[in-house]
Amino acid sequence: MAAFYIEDHIRDKECCHNSSLMNFEKLCEIVKEDFIREWDKDGEDMHAGLELQKKAIIGYSNEVAFFKEKVRAKLKGYGLEAESLPPWYQSAVDGIYHENWGLAGIAEWFSETYKQSSSAKVIGDRIYFMQEGRLRLMPQKIHKHRREQLVRAFLLLTPHERLDKDFHEIYLLDGTRVTIFRGQMAKQGQDVIIFRRYIVPNYTFEEQARRGTIPEDAIPLFKAMVDFGPNLVIAGQVRSSKTTFLSTWQSYEDPELEGVMVETDPEIPMHLLAPDAPIIQLIADNEELRSISKNLLRSDADYFILAEARDGSALETALKIAAKGTRRMKLTFHCKDPLDFPYDAAFEIVKATGGELNSTAQKVARSFDYVFHFIQLKNKNQKRLRSIYELSLSREPEKIEMVCICAYDHKSDSWNWKYHIGSSKKELAEEENPEAFERFKNRLDLLAREHPLE
Repeated sequence: MAAFYIEDHIRDKECCHNSSLMNFEKLCEIVKEDFIREWDKDGEDMHAGLELQKKAIIGYSNEVAFFKEKVRAKLKGYGLEAESLPPWYQSAVDGIYHENWGLAGIAEWFSETYKQSSSAKVIGDRIYFMQEGRLRLMPQKIHKHRREQLVRAFLLLTPHERLDKDFHEIYLLDGTRVTIFRGQMAKQGQDVIIFRRYIVPNYTFEEQARRGTIPEDAIPLFKAMVDFGPNLVIAGQVRSSKTTFLSTWQSYEDPELEGVMVETDPEIPMHLLAPDAPIIQLIADNEELRSISKNLLRSDADYFILAEARDGSALETALKIAAKGTRRMKLTFHCKDPLDFPYDAAFEIVKATGGELNSTAQKVARSFDYVFHFIQLKNKNQKRLRSIYELSLSREPEKIEMVCICAYDHKSDSWNWKYHIGSSKKELAEEENPEAFERFKNRLDLLAREHPLE
């Protein structure tokens, strides 16, 4: 590469325009080249420089501040400004930093303007932001070299991940989940980077009702249920608010009770949602969960949370724990129809560990009390509680019973209710907290009379 001197660039620019303004792309190039020249001149370790860059992309504040301060100093030293700044950047310093070392055009999604956007996608060189329930194509682009640079930086958070894999799922420092598809899993030139975050600012039932996800008049019912502690399944499709509802429910749990939460990915920051509660948070995939399941069974925890029970190992562990009489168990599960939950769960268990399908489905029905089903409306920002089913297993004959006590009406955007409390649910709730059960019973009766489910 030919020798580079910043003075030549400035002199040429002054000769041509006699101005301190410069094309933004050219200014980015000048600053980047000057960085490289300075780095080489000082004899700095190139590997150390790359580590600085990777940490800056991931979001480490010291590294971000280092690059931005250097950019600011260089612009001041040059006496140059960008003649026109791309509208997705807040300042020349911010823009030059992100174009060269930061998140490029994706950076706008992390700004205050888009704090309520739940997801962003990079497909090839195109960038999309979720706005008002729809993915909108943004004007900025991101070329292949820059995408590869981002992926390499993100993988710094998961050093055990091989760079040549076609699929990655990682979490940034702020909890944003990044899913990457490339190589053989994506068409040539159409690699994918998906950013997803949870945007509910307050994990309360009132906030959920304000957003229209749950009925406001059912809040006393849900609070009573938290107090008597049934075993709960939160089911639904992807991005239907399952994890948000689980987090909300958990925020009302008695902080003096000891809990254990097992996740395959670190999605729920329980230490932030319930900072005073003694909750053990474990990350375990299929094999790891099998290896620790015996220890979980011997735990003296008051309740367990299995966030995103994706496989038979997790579900079998849940059944074993419930068989001990553990209450307040909670899990989320991908499911299109809640009526299928007992057999869908049983199928996964049998596939993973063996056994007979019908008897396993009956164990599932015996282990859980209520299934909450959530959906995503056409406007993807809008989620709704679609139904609540009471789940039980009758003794003679042994038969799985699912009774719908709440159903959502699309036409009226409202909920209807049925007063039904099985004898087994009544017995368990009265043993755990008779006062809370009385509140639950009275509220369900009121809802069923005011909004009857035909």
